[in-house]
Amino acid sequence: MKDNNYKPLKNQNAIVTGASSGIGQAIAIELAAAGAYVLVNYHSDEDGAKRTQEEIERKGGKSFILQGDVSKQKEVLKMFDELKTNFGDLHILVSNAGIQKDVAFTEMTFEEWDQVIQTNLSGAFFASQAAAKAFMKQGIHHEISKAAGKIIFISSVHDIIPWAGRVNYTSSKGGLKMMMESIAQELAPHRIRVNNVSPGAIKTSINEEEWGDEEGKNKMLEQIPYGRIGDPEDIAKAVRWLVSDEADYVTGTTLYVDGGMTLYPSFAS
Repeated sequence: MKDNNYKPLKNQNAIVTGASSGIGQAIAIELAAAGAYVLVNYHSDEDGAKRTQEEIERKGGKSFILQGDVSKQKEVLKMFDELKTNFGDLHILVSNAGIQKDVAFTEMTFEEWDQVIQTNLSGAFFASQAAAKAFMKQGIHHEISKAAGKIIFISSVHDIIPWAGRVNYTSSKGGLKMMMESIAQELAPHRIRVNNVSPGAIKTSINEEEWGDEEGKNKMLEQIPYGRIGDPEDIAKAVRWLVSDEADYVTGTTLYVDGGMTLYPSFAS
C-alpha cells in the first residue's frame, strides 16, 4: 500500500531552473510534494512561476520564486545566495533551463548559435559549479541524505540523436552529456552525485504545434515505439527518484525517458 505521507526529500532544499512551465514546472512541483523546499527560478514568465508556487502550496509544499537568467553567472550566484538566506544549505540542483532557436546551419548567425550555447551549456556550467562548491563546503549530513549533494541536468534525446536545423541545440545537449560525465567523475570522491535525464517527445507548450493536431501527433508517434507522447510528470518522477537515496549508487548516468525514441524505431520492420 502506498504511503501518501512518505517524503523521501524531507528537509532537503532544491533549486530548479526554468521552473515556470513545462518540464521544469513539473519537476519543482514533484520535488516539493516529496518534501523538498524549492527555489522556483524563472527567466521571464513570472505568472508561470506563480502558478508553479500555487500548485506547490496546494500540495502542502514550500517554495519561493526568483527571477534570473542562467546565462549570466552573477544572476545564477544570486539564486544560491537567496536559497541560503531563505532555506539554508542546498541539497539538490536541477539544471533545467533551456531554449531552442531553430535555423538552418548555413543561415544560422553567431548570435543564434551563442544564445543557445550560453543558456543551455554555460548556464548549466555556472549552476553546477556553484552547487558543487556549496556541497563540498557543507559535507554530508547523513540524517538528511547519503550524498553530499545531487545535481541533475535536463538534457534531451538529441544529446545522441542528430537533428537537422538545430545544430546549436544538439551541440549544447551533446556538450552537456560529456560535461555531466566529466563532472560526475571528478565529484564522485566527494560523494556528490551528478546525472542527466534526457527526455524524448514531451507534451509542452514549446512543441504544441506538433502534437496539438492529429496529423502532427501521429507523425510524432511514428518515432515513439511505446505508443504515447510523454508528459512533464514522466520526467519529474524520474528526477525525484534520481535525487533520492534510493538512487544513491547512481552517478554519471544519462537516463533516457523517451518511450523508446532512442531505439531507432525506423529499423523495427
